[in-house]
This record gives sequence, C-alpha cells and structure tokens, in this order.
Amino acid sequence: MQIRVINPNTTAAMTAGIERAARDAASPGTIIEAVTSSTGPVSIEGYYDEAMSLPGLLQAIATGEAAGAGAHIIACFDDTGLDAARQCAVAPVIGIGQAAMIAASLVAARFTIVTTLARSVPALEFNVLKYGFERQARVRASNVAVLDLETPGGDAHGRIDAEIVRAKAEDRAEAIILGCAGMAQLAADLSRRHGLPVIDGVGAAVKLSEMLGTLGLRTSKIGAFETGAPKLLTGPLAQLMGRS
Repeated sequence: MQIRVINPNTTAAMTAGIERAARDAASPGTIIEAVTSSTGPVSIEGYYDEAMSLPGLLQAIATGEAAGAGAHIIACFDDTGLDAARQCAVAPVIGIGQAAMIAASLVAARFTIVTTLARSVPALEFNVLKYGFERQARVRASNVAVLDLETPGGDAHGRIDAEIVRAKAEDRAEAIILGCAGMAQLAADLSRRHGLPVIDGVGAAVKLSEMLGTLGLRTSKIGAFETGAPKLLTGPLAQLMGRS
C-alpha cells in the first residue's frame, strides 16, 4: 500500500520529521511518500494560515490521486482542508487530528490535546465538537510556535512537558494528544515520562490508512463528498498564489 503524507505548509524540515514518524508507524510493505506543499505558509497556526494552505494541499491530493496513492494523510493537526480533499479524492483521506482523537478515545475516557499557540485553540475546539468528542476532550496551548519545534536548544519541549503536567492535574487527563505534526517525535519519550498514553496523530493516521486499505474502503461519492468539477482560481487569490 502506498500512503501519501502531505505537509500542508512549506517547511521541508518539518516534512522530514513527519516522514520519520510515518515510517516508524508503517507496517512492512507499506510505502510512505511524504511531500511538502508547493505553496502556502511556512506554518499553519490559525484560520488565516489554513485558508492560505488550501491550494497547495489540494494540488498535492490531486497529484497523489493521479499517481494511484492508496490513501492520503493531511499532516496538520487542524485537519486543514480535510472535507475539500475528501471531495477531490477517491482514496481515503485521513486528518491527523481526527485520527489522534479516535485513537485516544479507544484508550482513555478523558484526554487533553496539547497544541502550539493560543490562536490554534478555537479551530481545534471546533473539530473536537465536529467529531463528537466534546465530553471527553480539552484543548490546551503550550505557547510554543510551530517553527520553534525545529529550533535546537530552545525551551519548546519544556513548555510542552509542563502543559502535560497541568493537564493531568487540572483536566484529569488519562491520555495526551500532541496537537501538532511537528511534535510527532516526542510522543514515546513523553509517554514514558508521564506514565500515560501520549498519541501522535501521524502514526495514528498511518495505522487507520492501513486498516481502510485492508478492508478495501474508499471515500463515498454519494452526498457530501460527491466529486465536483475542478475549478480554476481567479482574481486576487489567483494572483496571490501565483496560479490561474
């Protein structure tokens, strides 16, 4: 099975870390292809960044479909463009946010999502509600910018660690979800340190993709995800994105 893992931002160093996490989770015989969006913001932290990332993301989905990918993973915890991507693709499209919440719900009654900046919290709270986990989940910001996760010698890991301590005490969290693809490599160490499941959405999405492939399930094209005719960008947005 070939799984296409898409980083919807344009930071290649982050894609490399995402690829490592995906390969670590993949079964023998699963082919992981990690790609960086060709256009968009360097990080996705809030609604504006999400909107700016969509053209590059959807182009990457279309390219993967043409190449025969068995599944697509959107490696942004906001699940950026997930519904639009499912409308474009026949192969399953998995968002790492939804995948992580599904995994957490199977191993804990209550869980906390520890994300990056405070402006990312509203989008994640909306997704918690959309996916039906509002009675189980809380979202917290560690006040770590996405790109700080790529900076050696910074205090990003310490801030995430401290927020997990608070989540255990204040939320009575039984599991932690790392609310950013850039945190993927931290999950195993944090789980050992805190004595509870710490879930990385990239790995969870890989295993869900493999399950859907094994079962032969594809995206339904009846109703919400019925395929529509592709449309060209026009006007100011086309100029801004360098497309026509």
